[in-house]
Amino acid sequence: MENIDAVFESIRNQNHAVLKALLSENPRLAEAKDQRGFTPLILATYFDNEAATKILIENQAPINDKDASGNTALIGVSFKGNVAFAKYLIENGADLNAVNNNGTTALAFATQYNKVAIVELLLAHQADATIKDNEGKMALDYAENKGFTEIVALLK
Repeated sequence: MENIDAVFESIRNQNHAVLKALLSENPRLAEAKDQRGFTPLILATYFDNEAATKILIENQAPINDKDASGNTALIGVSFKGNVAFAKYLIENGADLNAVNNNGTTALAFATQYNKVAIVELLLAHQADATIKDNEGKMALDYAENKGFTEIVALLK
């Protein structure tokens, strides 16, 4: 797809005017993927680029698209612990219970990385804590195995 490299470069460099111009010229660029399977939205959230994230959502970037590992933008921000991004993505329709290639959800990632505020946010929005990953583990199993007592209490 023409200009896909320019889209990703504009996100990395926080050049929001270029990103807007590229999307204006070709709205389908919001749906593009790079050679590693990243979407512009996943890349923007990975780089904590709030302005690019908002531009992409406003330009109909598919919020639940997955990268080559099956991660969505919400899964990515959940293990990083960015509450503001997670809330924004949820408010804009992110699938709380999407699973990656390992069957892992945003809630399980937040649990594994002890991101209490993300766990609280996901549970408040009705994330399903009973989803098992490919190893048969739920978020609670990870919290108990790692001794994250605060998260264990939230999940019980």
